[in-house]
Amino acid sequence: MTDTLLPADIDALAKRVVEENANAGRKIVVAESCTGGLVAAALTEIPGSSAVLERGFVTYSNEAKMEDLDVASDIIETFGAVSIACVWAMADGALRNSKADVAVAISGVAGPGGGTDLKPVGTVVFARAIRGADGEPEGELKSFGDLGRAEVRRQATLCALELLLP
Repeated sequence: MTDTLLPADIDALAKRVVEENANAGRKIVVAESCTGGLVAAALTEIPGSSAVLERGFVTYSNEAKMEDLDVASDIIETFGAVSIACVWAMADGALRNSKADVAVAISGVAGPGGGTDLKPVGTVVFARAIRGADGEPEGELKSFGDLGRAEVRRQATLCALELLLP
């Protein structure tokens, strides 16, 4: 029997996210695609997470991104769901549709299929938006490589948690 559902590195980072955001008085929201709720799951493994996690959106389909996070269809049609433009819109929509102070959005190609020459398996994009901040949300594209579906999702979860640190 273990005390945690997820790997130790994810659990330890989630604990830091909860503690540091609680100390800062910040509420967070996550908008997840390729991680399928792993970031929210990691946070809710931590006692006291209800003081920090305002809500999470798992918007795996393009329709969910448009309906739940108000991502414009032309963003998805022009740039694709795995794009900085899309995760910016996801993070912005997560903030607008919550009472959180900071949002992180994740979208990517976990594999084993679905990759293209421009966006191969292991490509994941992230965005962080902070309520009241000027300008565009922060965005980042990472290429983890074809490490296997589980490892791409694990690495993406770790990156998203890092972005949630104050």
